[in-house]
Amino acid sequence: MRLKLRVVPNAPKSEIVGSYGDDGALKVKLKAPPVDGKANAELIEFLAKTYKVQKGKIAIISGHTCRNKVVEIDGL
Repeated sequence: MRLKLRVVPNAPKSEIVGSYGDDGALKVKLKAPPVDGKANAELIEFLAKTYKVQKGKIAIISGHTCRNKVVEIDGL
């Protein structure tokens, strides 16, 4: 399964807050800062807990250095 995401770092807590834009993207707030890949690592960990899959089954397909990301979750 592929998800389009709009990521907002430095939030008080990590959570999915709803949809973003007309393309069906999900807006995700992350408590980690966007430094040294910490926000990407937090995103993978958060999605693994949310969808109850292993972290190794989640990959960021595009958007490693921007807020708009495409993430693939294997096994759903």
